[in-house]
Formats: sequence, C-alpha cells, structure tokens
Amino acid sequence: MGFHEKGRSLMKRKQFDDALCHLLQADQQFSKCGSALLGSVDNFAVLQLDIVWCYRALEALSCLDDGRARLQRAESSFLQVYGEQQQRLRMIKGNTGREEVLFLRLYLLQSLLAYIEGNDAQARQQLSKVEVLFRRLSPDVEKMEQLMTLGFSEREARLGLRACEGDVQEAALHISSQRQEREEMKARERQKRRSRLEAISILSGFGFNRKDAARALNQTRGNVDQAYTILLNSRQIAEASNNNCPESVSPEKVEQLLYLGFERGPSEAALALTRGDVQAAAQLLLENQGELPPHLTHESSSSRPTPDDTAPSSSTSSSSTSTSSSPPTSSTSTEEEEMVSEVLEDISRHEEDYLDLTLEEESELIATLQSHLSRPAHTL
Repeated sequence: MGFHEKGRSLMKRKQFDDALCHLLQADQQFSKCGSALLGSVDNFAVLQLDIVWCYRALEALSCLDDGRARLQRAESSFLQVYGEQQQRLRMIKGNTGREEVLFLRLYLLQSLLAYIEGNDAQARQQLSKVEVLFRRLSPDVEKMEQLMTLGFSEREARLGLRACEGDVQEAALHISSQRQEREEMKARERQKRRSRLEAISILSGFGFNRKDAARALNQTRGNVDQAYTILLNSRQIAEASNNNCPESVSPEKVEQLLYLGFERGPSEAALALTRGDVQAAAQLLLENQGELPPHLTHESSSSRPTPDDTAPSSSTSSSSTSTSSSPPTSSTSTEEEEMVSEVLEDISRHEEDYLDLTLEEESELIATLQSHLSRPAHTL
C-alpha cells in the first residue's frame, strides 16, 4: 500500500514513469496476498486502474494486452468487493456516489482500449456509460461554492455532493457527520496510544527494556499481566543461559592458560570469546601479547547478560535502553525512519483521497474519443 500511495502521489505530479515503477512494485506485493483478502477490499482493483491509467499517459501501446487483462481484473474485483448491484457498498457506506468515479475511469479506459483495437461499436457503448456518469459526477461550481462558504474544503464539497447526488443540504450534513466520526476515531487512537505508553512505563519500571516491553504488549494485544509473564519468562531463560555460560570459562580451562603464563582476566575473556576453546584462546592471547584489544573485550561483555541486566530496577531499564541504542542499531533505525518518512510524506491524510478525482484528465480523454468516434468511417 505504501508503494501504491507513492505511485498515486507521483501520478498527481504527472511523473508517470516513476509512478508506474512504484505501482508495479505494489502489484508485485499485492500478488503475495491471499485471494480472500484481495476479495474483501478495493485496493487491488484501484491499483489495476492506476497502472492502466499510466499506460495511457505514457502511450505505452506495447502494454495493450497487459492493460486489457488488468481492466478485466479490476472489473471482476469491483463486482466481488462491491456486489453485482453495489449492494455491499451501500450496506457499508450508505451510498455509492463517491465510488462511481472509479467505474467512470474503468469504462473510459475500456472505451479507449476498444477504439485502439478498432472495435468502434464497443468503444461507443462504453463511452456512453462514461458520459452518463460524467454528467452526474462533474462538480457543480455553484453548489461547491455554497458548501465551501460553510467552511468545508473543496475536496469535502466534491465528495459530499457526489455521495448525496448533488443535494447541498444533505451533503453538508454528510460532511459534518464524517468530520465528527474522524474526530471520534482520532480521540480513540490518542487514548490507545496513552494507554500503551502507560503500559510500557509500568513494565520498564520492573527493569525491562522498553522495546522488549512494546513487543510483548503487541503479542498480548495490550494485556500488561500477560506481557509481564512473557518478559519474565524471557529473563529467566536468559539467566539460565548465563548460568550455563561459565562452562566455557571453567576453572580448569582458565588454569591451563594461567599455566602457559597468561593473566587471569585476559584468559577468561579469551575463553569467553572462543566459547571455551583453550587452543584458540591461547592463540588469540599470543597474537595480542597476552592482552585483548578493548573492542574484543567489549564484544565479550556485551554478548553475555550480566546480573545487573536482569535486576528489576528503573536504573537498569535506563541502562538497557541506552545499550539497545548502540551506534549500529541507531544507524539502522535512522535509515528505516528515513524510508518510512519518505513514504509517509506522500500518503494523503484523507482516507478517500483516491476517490477525489477532479475529472479534468477524464474530460480531455472523453472529448478526444468523442471526436475520433464521430468521424465517418473511411470507405474504399
């Protein structure tokens, strides 16, 4: 969906080459989804339309066969998701006016494809459907202005009028109702975030790492008691593993290295690094004149949990949090954040942005097709 949104953003800027690249990547990812999921949402159908719309803009005649197949998939998907008579859409949203722009674009692309293939009769048939929808869905300037003077945005006015079949009063009520629903949803989301942060703080107060606490809460869908149990079990496993660790630095092995003339501290560190291999530990110490470099001793200490790491105290939580944000992790995290930000900046804040077609491009294409189809057929 991120690829799709990025592609749609580029389409709006008329950067159709780049848009198509992102849309095709989105299509690749959608193909990995199950048919049950694709059959319950209209994202896949809209993506097919957007890809073919890019083909049209780029005049990619080599993609005719692919375009035809995609339009067929889009139409089948719309029928499955919305219902044969769009009954599912009415049940969920109460109207079909906003989604009709998708069918307008579908029929328009089908008309264009039929014309290119020389099937003028089918092209005229599909174009007649387009003309009916275009007259109904084209925004009435006067009605738009009336709604905008009430404080609604151009997008809200356009979508509202389409949803209410051009009735200004109904559209105003509809937009106000949608605004209220969005505000209530935002309030619920804010409350969820507050509850989640409180839960993370509670668990970190017991000495657990905040990231680990967040993951545990995800697994338990916010249940603090269950998350605590998961974290406690993980800690006990880590402690058991830590208790088993001394086998690699057993006194007998340390004594062997001491007998060779090495100091106790470096010997224990070398055994820990080589997992108890006395010969490898001795070789490591010889190569470093009996003293291990700081970066090796750091790796050794950071690879084994210490008693302080598992102590349930707030200071430990702070320590483990700072440890988890070591330079490599921080660098990776920054890169991931930049990638996410790049996608997020192109995602519209309005959930129905994909339905807000001004129909300007469609109007131009309709006029072109009308001109071509109105010409008399050439006779030999």
